[in-house]
Amino acid sequence: MKQMIDRVDARLDAWGEALKRREFRFPSDLTAGIVFALVGIAMLLAMPSQVTATGGDVVDGRAFPTLLMTVMLACCAALIGKELFKLARKQPITWKTVNLLVEVKALVILGILLVTYLLSKYTGLFVIGAVFCALGFLAFFRCRKRSYYIITLALAVGIWCAFRFGLGVSF
Repeated sequence: MKQMIDRVDARLDAWGEALKRREFRFPSDLTAGIVFALVGIAMLLAMPSQVTATGGDVVDGRAFPTLLMTVMLACCAALIGKELFKLARKQPITWKTVNLLVEVKALVILGILLVTYLLSKYTGLFVIGAVFCALGFLAFFRCRKRSYYIITLALAVGIWCAFRFGLGVSF
């Protein structure tokens, strides 16, 4: 078992080294303006099918979201215009450098949290999600001590039992 864990660790280290060398740059303000403008347009296009409007009301359920999306689009247009103006005048714009290793680690953490939620939701037992979350994070941080796994599992199940049976909280 120890040899298998060592091989997995070696493979993860090799992937980490390859991902650490990969970086890319993008103009952050210009990209943010374009992305949020697209989101705002998509929301405005989807709103009629998602939010019903009654004919007799002066202000209906679409008024505030439409106003919010319009303000967001105006701010996006100002941000995009400012960045395009800087480009036209050959002034420096804000660039963001992203390291692929950092982003992959963030995606793995997000994946652990998402699977935790899905396990809790579809099994109906919070304890299953909590156990997966605890084991997932211990494995993510490459914890090798068995006692840490045992202690974490005992605490997760113990806390769930205390709430469920001691306090009568159903979650």
